[in-house]
Amino acid sequence: MPEAWLTAFDATLVRYFAVDHLAAGADAAVLQRYVDLPGDQAAMAFAEDYELARLDWWSWGRIAT
Repeated sequence: MPEAWLTAFDATLVRYFAVDHLAAGADAAVLQRYVDLPGDQAAMAFAEDYELARLDWWSWGRIAT
């Protein structure tokens, strides 16, 4: 998958869920299911499918990884 796509995917996961794809357990086979979407939308779809717990609004951008 394209590096820019993965960067957008991880940035969205970190912002809203404080994890990247590795911490969320998404390997290449899992990510391949979402590659047809833009990276940010793919991250949100992945998070919904795997029921990731979303950060509260106060934490957005404040969590250091």
